[in-house]
Amino acid sequence: MAALAVTGLLVAGCASPATPTDPPRSGGARSTDAKAPEPPALPASLTGQRPEWKRCDAPEGGERPADDWRCAGLRVPLDHAKPDGETLTIALIRKEARDKDRRIGSLLFNFGGPGASGVDYLPRAARDYADLGRRYDLVSFDPRGVSRSSGVVCRDDKELAAAEARTDVTPDTAAEEAAYVADGADFGAGCARRSGTLIPHTTTANTARDLDLVRHVLGDEKLHYFGISYGTELGAAYAHLFPSRVGRTVLDAVVDPTVGATGHARNQAVGFQRALDNYLKSRGEEPARGNDRIVRLLDRLDREPLTVGGRKLTDGLAITGIAITLYAESSWPLLTDALAKAERGDGSGLLRLADAYNDRDENGHYGTQSHSQRAISCADSSERPTTAQAKALVPEFRKLSPVFGAFLAWDTAGWCARWPVKGEHADPEASAPGAGPILVVGTTGDPATPYEGAERMAKELGAGVGVLLSNEGEGHGAYGTSSCVTRTIDRYLLDGEVPAYGTRCS
Repeated sequence: MAALAVTGLLVAGCASPATPTDPPRSGGARSTDAKAPEPPALPASLTGQRPEWKRCDAPEGGERPADDWRCAGLRVPLDHAKPDGETLTIALIRKEARDKDRRIGSLLFNFGGPGASGVDYLPRAARDYADLGRRYDLVSFDPRGVSRSSGVVCRDDKELAAAEARTDVTPDTAAEEAAYVADGADFGAGCARRSGTLIPHTTTANTARDLDLVRHVLGDEKLHYFGISYGTELGAAYAHLFPSRVGRTVLDAVVDPTVGATGHARNQAVGFQRALDNYLKSRGEEPARGNDRIVRLLDRLDREPLTVGGRKLTDGLAITGIAITLYAESSWPLLTDALAKAERGDGSGLLRLADAYNDRDENGHYGTQSHSQRAISCADSSERPTTAQAKALVPEFRKLSPVFGAFLAWDTAGWCARWPVKGEHADPEASAPGAGPILVVGTTGDPATPYEGAERMAKELGAGVGVLLSNEGEGHGAYGTSSCVTRTIDRYLLDGEVPAYGTRCS
């Protein structure tokens, strides 16, 4: 289940449906020929690096990767606007191509979050990419501010557990609202105390510039890239900054580039509710009735949380537990079991699912992905919604999603509202005039990055660049789940075969 939690709730959104079979008519909805300014040239001390590939260390609480994986570090500028200044080290992992005679190059992966550790995740997921590993070196990394790459830390385990117990994430009273806002401010202050030098520089644009240095030192003329969820936003940022260096690129489970943080929250209310309704229909339950049943459970938990050992299952943790099961259709039976238990007074199932999403192990130790996620998201987004603005969204969001709406509305104020540094932009720029074709994959039942975001991304990338591939199915991400999508992507990455715009898999 933890593997499903590589993305958080506020990572993407959806927009008004477009006609997926129509190719883009322009190079983007806002700036058809926008070209990013060239960043300052990097010094030879950075561009001349040669990674020292060594046996990888075991991740915390995990097993050391097999012998055919090697790890290295790469120095990058802390501030790309000052390339001769302070540096930080980016952690890399690589498994060399098996067919050396037909090797294409390196294939860089980002698995989302933002905040997922590619160094940890790629070896665990490598079986899914075995065919690609014949002709590509499989490479991933921890982006700046993540895990081994100067990972942002904002709270310790004790502080995280205390905040979980005291904070109502769907506040109903003035006192609960004040506590919710204070918790967000306290989290941001903790990030500033522990990682204050780094957090202004954790933007996606800076990570995209790091990627270009990775490409260079690996000896690739162009970047071949596979981005999933937030990784699609990173891939689009790279394409915008370095269109002439875009190689074979796949964006799967696509972040909508046309909206900001509040738009993402609004669209995710639609996406998660859509996925939940599909789950209810699969059980033969009328969605309106099923939603009423779940809302009644959440209302009871809001009034009186269920005791599970020495902990409490709150309505917020229950919502999180429900959400993680919607990332993959294969997890729906876990939701059925956990809901049935909770309705009988046993909250252990939903709490266990929430812990998987929140990266909490059975010993009460939390991972720091959520810290990195907030640091990256708030460095990117210039939105700083007030408490009043978040509260005003609740009625609208509840209409969109009776189960997830209030949680996502309030999350807009808890996310970046009291963040200690300014954000970079209202919404990301994805136009990439002059880039080669980029395969953009959207799944119709995706809860976290709804399908409409893929349509928008394909159009934003520009005519002849964004190529939409639609997957009629459930879950977050299509590669490895849909055999049709997997074959289409493999043909593109291995043979350069670009599908027709609007190709559909079912």
